[in-house]
Amino acid sequence: MAIRKNQPIPTLDDFRNQLRRRGLKATRQRLAVHEAMMELEHASADMVQAKLAEKKLKVTASSVYNILDQLAQERIYTRRLSSDNKLYFDVVNLRHVHLYDRENHCFLNVEAPELAALVAGQLKRRRFKGFSVEDIDIQLIARPTKRVKK
Repeated sequence: MAIRKNQPIPTLDDFRNQLRRRGLKATRQRLAVHEAMMELEHASADMVQAKLAEKKLKVTASSVYNILDQLAQERIYTRRLSSDNKLYFDVVNLRHVHLYDRENHCFLNVEAPELAALVAGQLKRRRFKGFSVEDIDIQLIARPTKRVKK
């Protein structure tokens, strides 16, 4: 398994189309948030706000959070929760595996389509009384290795 370098991050045109299909307008604020997310990939509202401030774009913290939350509700983005209970958003909404760095509280995409397919195949044959499985979310939890240089 390798960390995914070239992932399908929705372009601004893709993003505009996703908004249009859901009856949402491509406002200046939404486009600015998506541009920041294109760079960050996995980010909290604070991280997005900092990226926007770095670019001298003024969008309030509450607006950033509301935009991210709405995009997650519309399934344009997905939500991720870190072990320190901070909410992160993921710009890639296709099924993929994550590696969560427990020490640095960050998420990395992992190239492992065979793992996702294997789990999905196994779950197709299973029934959970009283539940209907809606999606599969695979997250590997890890710590950075500390290698001693010789």
